[in-house]
Amino acid sequence: MTSHPTPDERPRPDAEAAAREFTVYRPRLFGLAYRMLGSAEEAEDTVQDAYLRWSGADRAAVTHPGAWLAKVVTHLCLNRLTSARATRERYTGTWLPEPVLTGAAPLGAPGAGPLEAAERHDDVSTALLLLLERLTPAERAVYVLREAFGYPHREIAGVLDLGEANCRQLYGRAARRVAEPGDDAAARFDPPAPGRRRELVDSFVAAAREGDLAGLEKVLARDVVWWSDGGGKVRSALRPVRGRDHVVRFLAGVARRTEEGTRLTVAEVNGEPGIVVHVAGRIVGVATVAARADGSITDVWFVTNPDKLGHATRRFAAYPESGG
Repeated sequence: MTSHPTPDERPRPDAEAAAREFTVYRPRLFGLAYRMLGSAEEAEDTVQDAYLRWSGADRAAVTHPGAWLAKVVTHLCLNRLTSARATRERYTGTWLPEPVLTGAAPLGAPGAGPLEAAERHDDVSTALLLLLERLTPAERAVYVLREAFGYPHREIAGVLDLGEANCRQLYGRAARRVAEPGDDAAARFDPPAPGRRRELVDSFVAAAREGDLAGLEKVLARDVVWWSDGGGKVRSALRPVRGRDHVVRFLAGVARRTEEGTRLTVAEVNGEPGIVVHVAGRIVGVATVAARADGSITDVWFVTNPDKLGHATRRFAAYPESGG
């Protein structure tokens, strides 16, 4: 006898409608949360929390669902950022943003990634996300809403429950902090043309595959810095490796310890050409780079902390030949 769900087990029409409407806004909300937090996993958790609030809200009273949801997500992120600061201060080694694969397939193939709803992809670059770490939570919220999503100050004030003049001041302060020079890696680069950046990454990967140390030296700047984020979970450099000679020697040592069958794939990572290191479809590291207009790589940010690779691994599973 075929069993049928009882009335209590069937999805309610209003719950189905809430889910359908929320799905429309989900990519944009994820983009907002990721820019605020620098973590794809936390961004997904935040978006799910927002959905729970949306499904329990009096939606008939919500005039503009997109604005309502953006406000919920922003405030959830502000709460998370407050605790995240203390956690990052205790972090083992260098803390880097969680990498996101922003293409649905390796670079050059059609498709769009989870940030497709965003106006731009350059504002999720590792370099910019690191610069955003300079900001207070309120400054970061104003800057992201203004720069990434084009919110006018009046609407930002409504999202943050602040005065418009206060939001303008926060934005001005945030913009100055992002632009000012500093010792952090993100402030050191003068990017080349997009095509040239891809050529640099391709050359780096080709040299790394062949163990061509001279080839690596050609694409690395004399003052290059290698930043590793293993989070204390896997073996990695706890301090930045500075200088071309030191980085090349470091990479030679890494190559000797590399697991057999390890492959390097060039993919779009955080809106730019990056490198996915994988073994039989399992991602073990993701790298992004910064480069100067003269065609030399100045910084490599390499994330190997397995806690930060889950989102990228799920995306990468859909890539052609990802398991090869």
